[in-house]
Amino acid sequence: MYRTHHCNEIRKEHIGEVVTLSGWVNSTRDHGGVIFIDLRDREGLTQAVFRPEESEEAAKLSHTLRFEDVLKIQGRVADRLEGTANDKLETGDVEVVVQTVEVISRAEVLPFQLDKELSNEDLRLKHRYLDLRRPRFARNLQMRHRVSKATRDFLDEKGFLEIETPILSKSTPEGARDFLVPSRLNPGKFYALPQAPQQYKQLLQVAGVDKYFQIARCFRDEDLRADRQPEFTQVDVEASFVDQADIVSLVEGLLARGFKDALGVDIPDSFEQLTYHTAMDTYGSDKPDRRFDMKLIDVTKDLKDCEFRVFSGAVANGGVVKAINAKGFADISTGQIDKLTQLAQEAGAKGLAYIQARDVDRKTWRSPFVKRMTDEEIEALRTKLNIEPGDLILFAADKWDAACDVLGRMRLAVAELKNLLEGNTDLDFLWVTDFPLLAFDAEEEKWNAVHHPFTRPKLEDMDKLEAGDYANIRAEAYDVVLNGNEIGGGSIRIHEQELQQKMFTALGISDEEQEAMFSHILTAFSYGAPPHGGVALGFDRLVMLICGEESIREVIAFPKNNKGVDIMSDSPSSVDFKQLRELYVRSVAKEKKTDEQDAPNS
Repeated sequence: MYRTHHCNEIRKEHIGEVVTLSGWVNSTRDHGGVIFIDLRDREGLTQAVFRPEESEEAAKLSHTLRFEDVLKIQGRVADRLEGTANDKLETGDVEVVVQTVEVISRAEVLPFQLDKELSNEDLRLKHRYLDLRRPRFARNLQMRHRVSKATRDFLDEKGFLEIETPILSKSTPEGARDFLVPSRLNPGKFYALPQAPQQYKQLLQVAGVDKYFQIARCFRDEDLRADRQPEFTQVDVEASFVDQADIVSLVEGLLARGFKDALGVDIPDSFEQLTYHTAMDTYGSDKPDRRFDMKLIDVTKDLKDCEFRVFSGAVANGGVVKAINAKGFADISTGQIDKLTQLAQEAGAKGLAYIQARDVDRKTWRSPFVKRMTDEEIEALRTKLNIEPGDLILFAADKWDAACDVLGRMRLAVAELKNLLEGNTDLDFLWVTDFPLLAFDAEEEKWNAVHHPFTRPKLEDMDKLEAGDYANIRAEAYDVVLNGNEIGGGSIRIHEQELQQKMFTALGISDEEQEAMFSHILTAFSYGAPPHGGVALGFDRLVMLICGEESIREVIAFPKNNKGVDIMSDSPSSVDFKQLRELYVRSVAKEKKTDEQDAPNS
């Protein structure tokens, strides 16, 4: 028997019992010949003490123990000496006086210390199996399990069936690059790894499944950020004979169960809803973080005749002028202004217009343009923006969507510079609804689906699809947002063959392409398809937020780095040319000279 208890289980009621524990040496301390170690397993720590009078052999062996050696100990649970209890540990009132010890496995010197944070993420990922020993990661993986279990339990109670869908599927335009898998049995043809089970879950509704869910693996070949991985997990849900309110209510209940089971936290029964236009107009984002104020204010009418041509010119061209007031931030440094300006330019602005209102008198205001403004314009700004001494005002002048986007980014950047969210533990959930159905890509000169090609237009905007008024069609789509993070999105789907064909046509997909890529789902819709809709929750991102982490890599057991590489297993890697030949694939990439002998081009 390796253990009678885990290392976080021993309490005062066990005093006098003989217990067996197994785990890793977390720390070791020599108190004048008496050795103390903290033994660690997944659940926590127990202090073990090696006393020569209890066992001379065990005490002798204890002097040879090193960090991360794997031990099995047997001993008597005892009360700690007066004044030595550790209230930071759940087992801090007791210790195990060791009678026998077995060194199961010796550990070499570690590449990094496990009790200290390490900034070198690549080194951590190279030895991920060591990184995961940290209590923080043990907690994260346990939390992930609890959220997963809560999800399954909740959806099972609601009558949903968990159904797996294919991993080897067909390549179709879904908005990101597919990962392709060559077929050995069908030379020259390829499977695609699914970006999401979108078409399969809709076909399940046509099949009469009625309520489906899956904790699904998804794959997208895209540039990576802190909250992105090439392979990720989503909670995929679809149901028939539902409307938006049904899905919203279901998701609210699901999230309430997840937060309660994982954190013991109660969240609101229902979340506030904002339209896409209101969210962008007020916060400059379709996933607004409302834990701080700093709303966007429209000052177009007040500055339409301003001598500063950046403002008046934008208005004359049909644009808007909007502003935010960063209260108490007039002492911003030149370097910080330069950083904000660079961010604005990266978002598409030509520069950043600002006012540092240092005092009441406008003469004390620092700004590249304020001298060109009339007293009336200044007073209008002072009133609308509630400008007080010490405030920083940031402006954007452009088309409505561009101006909102720039100021939305400025708003988040200022919050970071001012540490507005430091120590904030609020959980602000909301829904964003009524998204645009389509967005025009000027570079490709075509319309793209904002969500995906199967999203249903709002009933009152159906005639605009027929008329080709694509810019003004709203979708039956909805996103759920937590603290400025989109944690899920969904829509009511198209279920009619003719309407789906019109949607494909609007996206520039020809009849021939529709037949080649989507004939299966179009044909299915012709055999009597129920109205249906659903949602997909970003499982990794949700767990990240529950755990208080800033990257989904911290809640995934074996993630890729920001270049899509698994450093630990050296993946992706070269393969033998014989494997490529069997797949009828020829590599044209130039191999490094050092690799040519082991993996020659074929």
